[in-house]
Amino acid sequence: MSTDTLRHFVSLAELTDILARIFLRAGVSAQNAAILAANCARCERDGAHSHGVFRIPGYLASLNSGWVDGKAEPVLEPASEAFLRVDARNGFAQPALAAAAGAIADMVSRFGVAIVATRDSHHFSALWPDLEPFAADGLVSLSTVTGIATVIPPGGHRPVFGTNPMAFATPVEGGPPLIFDLATSSMSNGDLRIAAREGRTVPEGTGLDALGRPSTVPQDILDGGGLIPFGGHKGAAIALMVEILSSALTGGQFSAEVDFSSHPGAETPKTGQFLMVIDPDCGTRSRHRSRVATLVEMLRSAGQSRLPSDRRYANRALADRDGIPLTRQTYNDLLALADEEPLG
Repeated sequence: MSTDTLRHFVSLAELTDILARIFLRAGVSAQNAAILAANCARCERDGAHSHGVFRIPGYLASLNSGWVDGKAEPVLEPASEAFLRVDARNGFAQPALAAAAGAIADMVSRFGVAIVATRDSHHFSALWPDLEPFAADGLVSLSTVTGIATVIPPGGHRPVFGTNPMAFATPVEGGPPLIFDLATSSMSNGDLRIAAREGRTVPEGTGLDALGRPSTVPQDILDGGGLIPFGGHKGAAIALMVEILSSALTGGQFSAEVDFSSHPGAETPKTGQFLMVIDPDCGTRSRHRSRVATLVEMLRSAGQSRLPSDRRYANRALADRDGIPLTRQTYNDLLALADEEPLG
C-alpha cells in the first residue's frame, strides 16, 4: 500500500507543534507562528480540509516570495469608543485579531458592541476559528473578509469578487456555539482546487471556463475562468456587501485590486476584514442563549437533521478521541518541512 493511502493519526498538540516549526523555518516570528499553527491545526482537526494543512504550501509560497511579512506587528488605531481600526502591516489577519483581543473585550464590556476594521491583512484560513472564542464567551459576532478575484458577477466576463466569505457565531444554551461560515461563491476556491487535484468534477452551476461557458471541470474554471456567486444576483449582492465592509470600510484593497504578479508564487490575498462583536445581554437581558436554543429545537423538530457547525463538532470529537487523520505522505511532507526525520 502506498504512503498516500496509509493513515497516520496525530494529536492536535503534535500537529500544532509541527506546523509552528514549519512557520518558524519560513521566517515567521515565534508569536505569529504559534497563532497561525494553532489556527491551521484546528481547521484540520475539525475536517475543514480546504483550510487545514492543504494551505501550508500557499502560506510558504507567499512568505518565500516576500509578498507577506511573517514578522509583522499590528498597530491598533482607536477610531471611536466602540470602533477600532487595525493596521496589520502586511501581515496575517489572525495575529492582527489576537493583538486586538484586549481592546475588543474592553469595548464590548463598556459599550455592548465592538466594530473592528482590519486593513493590509492576509486572511488565508476559515473564518469560524476567528469567531468561536467570542461565542464561547457568550458573545454574538459577525465577520466578513475579501480575497483574490476569482468570482465572476452575474452577466460579467471576468472575476471581480473574491469568494468573500461571511461567518456568524452565537452562544446556545445547553449546547456548543452555533456557527456558520460560508463563501458567497458557489464553492470555496480551496474546495475547487482540491477537486482539481483529485481529478473530480464539480456540480453544474459552480463556474465558467475561460470562454464564459458553464463548466464542471475544476481546472477549466481555474484556468482563466471563474466561480459564480451562489444564488445568482442574491449571492452577488452579498458578495458586494462583503467587498464594501471588508475593503471599502476598512481601507483595504478590493479583491480585484490584489496584484501579486511581482511576487511569483504568492497566494495569500492582501485585503481587509470586518468584525462586529455584540454583547447579547444588551438586547434580551440574559435571555439570548435560551431563545436561540428554542429556535434550534424548532429547526430540529421540523426535520433539519444537520445545523451549521454540527459536522465540525462531530469531526472534532472523533479527532479528540482517535487523533487527526493524515495520509502517511502528508505527515512525512510536514515533517520534512519542519526539518524532521520522516516515518518509515
